[in-house]
Amino acid sequence: MPTPIPSLRLEHTFWSRGLAYVAGVDEAGRGAWAGPVVAGAVILPRVTRLQRWWLDDALRALKNARDSKLLSPVQRAALYEPIRASALATATGYATNDEIDALGIVTATRVAMQRALTALAIPPDALLVDALSLDSPLPQRAVIHGDQLSLSIACASILAKVTRDRMMCELDALVPGYDFAHHKGYGTAAHRAALMKLGVSRVHRVSFAPVGNLVAHRQENR
Repeated sequence: MPTPIPSLRLEHTFWSRGLAYVAGVDEAGRGAWAGPVVAGAVILPRVTRLQRWWLDDALRALKNARDSKLLSPVQRAALYEPIRASALATATGYATNDEIDALGIVTATRVAMQRALTALAIPPDALLVDALSLDSPLPQRAVIHGDQLSLSIACASILAKVTRDRMMCELDALVPGYDFAHHKGYGTAAHRAALMKLGVSRVHRVSFAPVGNLVAHRQENR
């Protein structure tokens, strides 16, 4: 099955209303057991090619941009700087594991997204958000599978994923033993084994059932 190629049709629905700065927003790390949830926000320049957008000079460097989950780490890393160079504005924001535990993952994800939007050098006129709606007075659309449909959201997903992966590699050095640089905090067998051996670290999401259950099991078997 071919990899879905995002278009600019959703962006055009706002452009056609005179809303020039449309921010695509997406997150990375929502399902992980440890570390932050990171959001990306990207405002692309308005172009006339809605489907074959990669033929426009302004976006040619983004020809291979897709939903970050459909790209390899090497492919995502190769697109990181071209996205920042081609976009009118980009930013990332995050919510910590402590905020996730206190607020819940959905609310914390919205916090990360709002922080990314606030950090944009150009205030957006409208929002395209992957799956979620945000508490904002701006016109917006929550788009299911938005990272496969909208180029702005796909680019935001890449920025969020690359940024979070880098953060998890840094945490691997600060909180050794869990192999965060490899699994990025997700629930792998190696991560489960490390939790059983070492217990919960300061960057784990203790409100997530897999983490809490593993810790309880570890304590019962001491």
